Amino acid sequence: REAERRRGPVAPPPTNRAEARARKKELKSSMTKAERKELSAERRRIRLEQREKMMDGDEKFLATRDKGPVRQFARDIVDSRRNFAGLFLPFAIFLLVVLMVPGLAVIGNLVLLVFVLFVVLDSVYLGYTVNKRVRERYPDTTDTGFKLGWYSFTRAMQLRMMRAPRPQFKPGDKV
Repeated sequence: REAERRRGPVAPPPTNRAEARARKKELKSSMTKAERKELSAERRRIRLEQREKMMDGDEKFLATRDKGPVRQFARDIVDSRRNFAGLFLPFAIFLLVVLMVPGLAVIGNLVLLVFVLFVVLDSVYLGYTVNKRVRERYPDTTDTGFKLGWYSFTRAMQLRMMRAPRPQFKPGDKV
């Protein structure tokens, strides 16, 4: 309470961008360079700490789309199997190079179509598997169907090392 009295009343939020910019400029001019650096370093530290907790799967720091036990279970299923979709990006980059060679362009297009077909089939199977196992474990959940299948597909499309939150299971582990 003593600290509140010293600070005084809190100003209402800015009503437009110009006012917000003016307040930021005023705040910036009232701080020394050292104070600004210290504040910036503190904010960076907090951001990195939050990101680390999010990458570890702490429910409080996850994005809304990743929250909940159903999404956790779906992530674990995706992470515990090998997916064609995860190979798509490296394969597509390789094929782009191959398609620039005139003699290999026709073969490269056919290979790309076959690979895309495999990705689609594997992703449909993944969505079916995830939905089936989620319904078994969480029979009263409303988070099933296309939405959960799409979530699983988008996670499977990411390179394993770039997934957020980090995979908790290795390929081949039982979930």
